[in-house]
Amino acid sequence: MKQIEKKDLWLFAVQVAVWAVVLFVMPLATYLSTQDTHATRTSFYVTWGLFQAPLVVYFANFYLLGPYLFFKRRYWLFVLINLVLILGLNSQFFLVYYHRNTIPNMPAMDANMWIGFFSGFLMFLVLNCVIVAVAIGIRHFIRTRQIRQQLKEEKAKNTEAELAWLKNQINPHFLFNTLNNISSLTQIDPDAAQDAIAQLSDLLRYAMYETNKNTVPISGEVEFMRNYISLMKLRCNEKTEVKTTFDIQQDVEIAPLLFISLIENAFKHGVSSNRSSMIDIHLEQKGNNIVFTCDNTNYPKDDGDRSGSGIGIENTKRRLELIYHDRYTWEQSISTDNIYSVLITIRI
Repeated sequence: MKQIEKKDLWLFAVQVAVWAVVLFVMPLATYLSTQDTHATRTSFYVTWGLFQAPLVVYFANFYLLGPYLFFKRRYWLFVLINLVLILGLNSQFFLVYYHRNTIPNMPAMDANMWIGFFSGFLMFLVLNCVIVAVAIGIRHFIRTRQIRQQLKEEKAKNTEAELAWLKNQINPHFLFNTLNNISSLTQIDPDAAQDAIAQLSDLLRYAMYETNKNTVPISGEVEFMRNYISLMKLRCNEKTEVKTTFDIQQDVEIAPLLFISLIENAFKHGVSSNRSSMIDIHLEQKGNNIVFTCDNTNYPKDDGDRSGSGIGIENTKRRLELIYHDRYTWEQSISTDNIYSVLITIRI
């Protein structure tokens, strides 16, 4: 059974207040115009006689018949119970008809009186049917809003979970490739390998403890990228030229670890051990935009090398879509001289 929440009590109170206004507006108007308590009391009795049946019909449909029959597509039972309820609440018409001969001084009903009798009965029937429609309409509106809100909250939870998953995909991927570089370095220069391990420790500390928030200062990201590039350059020989430019005027907030996969991709696909290689990384702020570009020579991996399977780029695209939907552009191309280029513009 659904637990009653504070908003449910407020909704009930608002509906009671509306019906109270309907019931008391005529008696109040009578009292203000006549100052006669007897006339005011009579006005209230007349109003109550007119609206007691619609009031019961409204709340019965809003809290019982609508949720448990109409919205569960049990339409025939919904109509039948409403018909019985409306006829039962308006039974005074039948009582007047069957007991008209026992009422003192009751004149014989001529054709005009019969027309008035059935017109009044029809009017009350239509009024109650309108009240049913109003109750179901309001309940449907509230129900639709609740469903939309639940879907929105569920989508937000799913998006948050997906973002966390994507970011967790980045950290092990980055760690795997960096450890491979250091492993190779230990055979060539142990002292440099030790320095690289210390630098890797700083990088991991940032990735683990500074990026748990949705956004981080871009200054921290720039420092992370500088250290990461410095570490990745250890695997490059004299045939590789690595250039970087970071031009940030304000310490704005940005999603963490957003460009690392692209830099990693540049070193995986842009570096050759026996051919000239180039990597040019550029990050700048232009007004309200952050612009990241990365150009690198393109040396595709063969089918047997799965280190460059492209998961990092796909994750980056997905994160951009989830975080900066309608506020980013992505452009990538391969030039005739075999230079791979990616350009990302983010409006912050």
